Amino acid sequence: MDISKRLISLRKQCGYTQNGLAERAGVSQSHLRRVELGESDITIGHLQLLCDAMNISLKEFFDEATSEDEISVALSKLSPKQKKLLLDFLDNL
Repeated sequence: MDISKRLISLRKQCGYTQNGLAERAGVSQSHLRRVELGESDITIGHLQLLCDAMNISLKEFFDEATSEDEISVALSKLSPKQKKLLLDFLDNL
């Protein structure tokens, strides 16, 4: 899992800017920016603060299957033929 991409996706789903989320979570905006850019690691403590500010649990953060936004992005990258194959597959489940 790409923590930075997941964090950006969830932050945007919540409607927060970097500055807004950082302020709400009590972490520095510059650190959040570096984390989102993949330039810095994040501790579980800081990640918990960010999750609390977004009203999600750590489990939800790491549960990628629940992210409709990520599913939509993946679907948008499929060719028409791939979309048809996926639909056929899902119909046969």
